[in-house]
Amino acid sequence: MKFIDNKGITDPQINLAIEEYILENFGEKDTYLLFYVNSPSIIIGRNQNTIEEINTDYVDEQGIKVVRRLSGGGAVYHDEQNLNFSFITKDDGNSFQNFAKFTQPVVDALNNIGVPVELQGRNDLAVEGRKISGNAMFSTRGRMFSHGTLMLDSQLEELTKALKVKKIKIESKGIKSIRSRVANIAEYLDSPISMDEFKELILRYIFDVEDVNDVPQYVLTDEDWAKIHEISEKRYQQWEWNYGKSPSFNYQESKKFPGGLVDVRLDVKKGIIENCTIFGDFFGLGDVKVLEDALTGIRHNRDAVKEAVDQIDVSHYLGRISKEEFLELLY
Repeated sequence: MKFIDNKGITDPQINLAIEEYILENFGEKDTYLLFYVNSPSIIIGRNQNTIEEINTDYVDEQGIKVVRRLSGGGAVYHDEQNLNFSFITKDDGNSFQNFAKFTQPVVDALNNIGVPVELQGRNDLAVEGRKISGNAMFSTRGRMFSHGTLMLDSQLEELTKALKVKKIKIESKGIKSIRSRVANIAEYLDSPISMDEFKELILRYIFDVEDVNDVPQYVLTDEDWAKIHEISEKRYQQWEWNYGKSPSFNYQESKKFPGGLVDVRLDVKKGIIENCTIFGDFFGLGDVKVLEDALTGIRHNRDAVKEAVDQIDVSHYLGRISKEEFLELLY
């Protein structure tokens, strides 16, 4: 495994481009670990409806960047006291959805400095039931990454102001508010540490070295950086990618399954589904557009819907959500 230094860049539109570039060009023969810290920003899951995840007025007023990532899952708030880690590697067919495989090195590193963290639920790291890290995955063409947050000393009040959290998600976790469920790692440390010290602690433990200078690295070249900036400009700096246009709809149904939240919007005219959009924080391998296209142009009745998706592996697109659960949601 090799570490990649992002040179202290805090622009999420560049950092996500670095991650995508490494994914597309490396990881087939070796595994890479990328760290990055973003300035105040909201990172939206691939299948989410951006406008419904953020408090637009507050985000605009504070100049908080909103950027959509490649992976599924939910929206997260980043700031300079949140460390993001990303393991980029070959997709061996058995690793996608296996969050324990990629979070265990981080869990062990935090346990080593006295933080009693453990994997909780499908993709969170928590201490005493309070979330200190959220994780997500993405796979393409035989490569994948598993990335996550580590809230060292984030401004949690800013998090609650910038994000909207659906009532259905709060209720499903049996909590009164998102603020009561999250925590900073700093709360569990005996003495304060800086972000640079925190990075070094994690790196030294994961790579099993005494000196951080002994960590094996891949150094990005000028050519690499040029391609990274090109990706950033074409994707992460584009309104169409980060926000996009939501179609009109007259039917909406959402439900929180163990595999994630699924929110279906249909525009039905004269009994025919003319538009279908599926939002959510689920983790699927395939592009959910395949499901949306399968439901577009058919009659809005149980038999037609069932027939449309009958030959489709729904869990490939929605993760651990079965075909039966999906059909139940539609009817």
